[in-house]
Amino acid sequence: MFGGLLDALFPKRCAGCGAGPWPFCDRCRREVVALAPPWCERCGAPSSEPVPSCRHCPPTSIARARAPFLFEGPVRRAVHRLKFAGWLPVAEALGVAMIQAWEGRPDAVTWVPLSRRRLSDRGFDQARALASEVSRGLDVPLRRLLRRVGDPGPQAQRGGDARRRAMRGMFEATTGPPREVLVVDDVLTTGATAGACAEVLLAAGASRVGVLTAARSVSGSPTPSILGDGFASGSVVARGISPR
Repeated sequence: MFGGLLDALFPKRCAGCGAGPWPFCDRCRREVVALAPPWCERCGAPSSEPVPSCRHCPPTSIARARAPFLFEGPVRRAVHRLKFAGWLPVAEALGVAMIQAWEGRPDAVTWVPLSRRRLSDRGFDQARALASEVSRGLDVPLRRLLRRVGDPGPQAQRGGDARRRAMRGMFEATTGPPREVLVVDDVLTTGATAGACAEVLLAAGASRVGVLTAARSVSGSPTPSILGDGFASGSVVARGISPR
């Protein structure tokens, strides 16, 4: 009842523009770029033809990576609203699309944890919010398997090699992981952060680590068509309705 009252007082708005209907208005839906084959079989990066791996692939500690959307336009704005404005329902909508982008069933879902300072500043962990939705949708346990022990600062201005060097030693395992783990985060760029997490999990006993993000940033590769009505069948983004 309380949730319904909040929805009535503060109706959900388009996660892309903040003005239209939830989760994406018609205009924003037409600008969303959904990732689909042909792509890199390992990391899901757009490709003119199917390839087993590509120059955009994350570190080898990651067995497979997937994301439902390209990190641009309405999806970029939606992720920023989740991260920096605390629009937690965005995690619900993006989480459903993420579930549809993943094939297989891991033994556990975990997330890339924030540093204590960033968690204190934001009041929540956006990766954990996404991981919670993925765990629920895949019907597998959500487990805190990682702890961040350092913060190298903003990564945006660093290249791939610099990012990987900066992330070394930034995480540690909280407990022994199961055989197959799915690590969830908001955006995959070079994979340096997720790769560092995967290395720790493999060293702690995992056999295979996959990465699933809400979006991915890819530079200098073929851009998929903008699919205004081409989302995965049943996607809440495609249907334009609330996932709950």
